[in-house]
Amino acid sequence: MSTEEEAVAAPPARRMRADAVRTRKALLKAAAEVFAKHGAEGSTAQIAARAGIGKGTVFRHFPTKEDLFAAIISEAIDGLVTVGRQQAQQADADTALLQFMSAGVDLYANNRALAEALRMVSDVRHPEIQAGQEQLIAIAESLARRAQRDGSLRADLNGQDVMLLICGVYYTAAPLLAADPSAWRRYLRLTFDGMCATGTGPLPPALVHDSLLPTIR
Repeated sequence: MSTEEEAVAAPPARRMRADAVRTRKALLKAAAEVFAKHGAEGSTAQIAARAGIGKGTVFRHFPTKEDLFAAIISEAIDGLVTVGRQQAQQADADTALLQFMSAGVDLYANNRALAEALRMVSDVRHPEIQAGQEQLIAIAESLARRAQRDGSLRADLNGQDVMLLICGVYYTAAPLLAADPSAWRRYLRLTFDGMCATGTGPLPPALVHDSLLPTIR
């Protein structure tokens, strides 16, 4: 093929890639809506119908339901990473960290599709999920370090601690969320105040864990 022919042929290829991205987004949106309404029992046929595509297209993007759950979790993680990056631009380090933690707890508390995916996924070490968790730890670490440099956050907290505390606040408030979806805010405030640098004793050594997402069963 000549250079001129290649130049003419290139745009359709790019359009196909763009179409694939749009299809994936439509699939994830449809899957989130189906799982939020029907739980993890929502079917591939329901997802395909809601997205306006064929079942075969669903399987081409997500060969197994496990891959679909992992993608939903990964997309939620990506959203939280974006929040973290935005908060890193905040002038006040405490506010930035608190807003990041608030977004994390709110995500777990109020995104039913994510809750269903977390409940059903069998391996949180799925590469897509693991990569997202590593980004989350890095963002949390960065936000914590800023607050520590300001002297407001205890010096022995790390990014993993922040992510696990987000899960802890969610678990604490979980029995109350059906009655009040914002009940977690009280427990986040209690937790955040306990993270302050003043009047604290030393912590035991931190353990490294391979999953920092809540386990929902």
